[in-house]
Amino acid sequence: MTVAPGDTATTALTVRNDSDIVEAYSLEVVGDCASWITVEPARISLYPGTSETVTLRVAPPRSPEVRAGEVPLGVRVLPAEHPESVRVLETTVHVGEFRELHTELVPRRRRGWLRGRYRLAVRNQGNSPVEVGFAAGQAGEELGFAFKPAERKLEPGESAEIGLRVRTGKPVWFGAPVVWPFTVDTTESGDQEEPRRDESAVRVPLDAEFVQIPIFPRWLLVVLAALLALLLAWFTLVRPAVRSAAKEAATEAVQARPSPAGEQGAAGQTPGTGPGTGAGAGSDTGPDGRGTGAPSGSGGDGTSADDGTSIGGGRQSSETIDVQTSGGETRTGTYRVPEDSVFGVTDIVVANFQGDEGLLTITFGDRKVTTIALETFRNQDYHWVTPIKIPENDTVTVEVTCEKPGTPASGRQAQGCHEVLNVSGVLSRVTQ
Repeated sequence: MTVAPGDTATTALTVRNDSDIVEAYSLEVVGDCASWITVEPARISLYPGTSETVTLRVAPPRSPEVRAGEVPLGVRVLPAEHPESVRVLETTVHVGEFRELHTELVPRRRRGWLRGRYRLAVRNQGNSPVEVGFAAGQAGEELGFAFKPAERKLEPGESAEIGLRVRTGKPVWFGAPVVWPFTVDTTESGDQEEPRRDESAVRVPLDAEFVQIPIFPRWLLVVLAALLALLLAWFTLVRPAVRSAAKEAATEAVQARPSPAGEQGAAGQTPGTGPGTGAGAGSDTGPDGRGTGAPSGSGGDGTSADDGTSIGGGRQSSETIDVQTSGGETRTGTYRVPEDSVFGVTDIVVANFQGDEGLLTITFGDRKVTTIALETFRNQDYHWVTPIKIPENDTVTVEVTCEKPGTPASGRQAQGCHEVLNVSGVLSRVTQ
């Protein structure tokens, strides 16, 4: 007999009692189809020489567990009084084929810049093997699709997961996200019997969307515009004003900075200038405080000295004062001008080669020339067009207050501060 899954078919079985006693018979279905075949009635009683027909109702379920094809059917007839006379009647049931494919796409909506990945779950709910293929489409040609694998064979009741990659051809740089709808369909191939009339030949495709988001969000445009406006404002308005203010402040600082020889005291003049003949000249004063009218030279030119004495021809001279000071202490170093001599100082060079920290003060006699913070320099020099005259027995004094010894080129911090002062000029003899 032939029966389609989900339908019901019947057949008849006749039992005859050929014995000489009344016999009861039990009828039981055996084999793989026993779960979906019933016998009505399942027990009968017969007088000798009589027979009765029973009905076998065949109803295979619509399930992948019942495979399509021929299934053997056996009915065992067991007499109650003579069980040794049991009989088994055999036949074949042909189960028809049906196809049922369940598909699900996860997720249905995916967001991305250029591509999105989906999972297609497929399950064969039919009762025969099928070859499943996959196809995707959209209204335009903006998207590309790739299935992995492109085909798959599924046994009855078997499930599989297929990867789907969706890709766009061009990125969206700015603006709103773009929604691309598309569909996914499955196709079946294989040996199939003539389809039943109640089976639908049309499979509804799965709908999905790929949302292409822009590379740069909208708020980034606002930020870039604000930054551009700030840059333009800086280069056109703020930066010129800052540079102008800095230049003015630097000019004022340079103009207001006192000359190193500005504290000459008795002469009351800055280096290189004088009320008389210009650079390199000045007016000397006599013992009574009035001007003598005699110009003072740069030394060694035979002109009059401050005290009215005559200065003989001079020679270039250079003296070095070396001062070493322990941390937290103050020490001085001096150079004394010889008797009957005048030292016209034109250049001094101060060396702080260790990078010490503290304070250095230079004094010519009773006149303080300059005070310098050690941490502000390594080498410092001063020059004068008009020499600063230091009379006999007066001293050039260097006072060093050591706050913190520095680190010389050896790389190890020194035990104390070490400063060197070189004084250069013209040493002239003085005659009465």
